[in-house]
Amino acid sequence: MKSLSILLLVIPVVMTGTAVQAEIVSPRQAELLYLLKHDCGSCHGMRLEGGLGPALTPKRLQSWQAEQLAVTILHGRPGTPMPPWRPFFTDSEALWLAQQLKQGVRR
Repeated sequence: MKSLSILLLVIPVVMTGTAVQAEIVSPRQAELLYLLKHDCGSCHGMRLEGGLGPALTPKRLQSWQAEQLAVTILHGRPGTPMPPWRPFFTDSEALWLAQQLKQGVRR
């Protein structure tokens, strides 16, 4: 738990200034949304309303900053079934996905 807390404190600082400015091109956005709905949906429910993992609805995520969610996407949650997605997403892509989740993903 201590290592997770440190990770959550350090990584957003590292991401600041690099991830936020990058733009995700439209074809990659479509790929990311597809992955979100299908891969994330396999644990969080196909409508992202919960399953093995918690719901990924804007209401449930309102207390989280997008940067914190991006860290979870990239590094997973140790001790839980949430895997790290770092091999598949850049910092910018994880942040973009987190922002989409906070806004509510269209179905």
